[in-house]
Amino acid sequence: MSYICSFCGQAHEGLPDLAFDRPVYASDVPESEREKRVQLDSDLCVVDYEYYFVRGIIEIPVHGQDETFGIGAWASQRRENFETYREHFDTPEIGPFFGWLSNDLVFRGESTLNLKTMVHFRGQGLRPLIELEPADHALAVAQQDGISLDEAWALVHRAYGDPVI
Repeated sequence: MSYICSFCGQAHEGLPDLAFDRPVYASDVPESEREKRVQLDSDLCVVDYEYYFVRGIIEIPVHGQDETFGIGAWASQRRENFETYREHFDTPEIGPFFGWLSNDLVFRGESTLNLKTMVHFRGQGLRPLIELEPADHALAVAQQDGISLDEAWALVHRAYGDPVI
């Protein structure tokens, strides 16, 4: 898909996904203490052996497009559910498990931190799907109703620091 962006005026090929590299709670740990207090890899995070997170993807339909817009995000998990996923990460036979969205993407002026989610484990080498609980929050509505291609690109530009936005 080639697209002329209304924000930067440039041609883009394909719509990139956004991704958070860690839950906000891991970022809140002072950098000098992270090595001791945070266990983090590309899929799992533990903070202080008390808070557990899995990385998944929020899929947002884009109007007029076959592909969804993906947001790689983290959701909290109870320790028991986290351990179940760690032991059986490549099976869709577990969950879904409740969690709290653990990243703050300001979407349509609203913080996304601590939105209620269900984390669906898919197996087959796929990251879990993060489904926001139905709510009046703009991101939850967007996950159900979709967003325009312009809005998806605006999110990409804002996330990557494009000064045009």
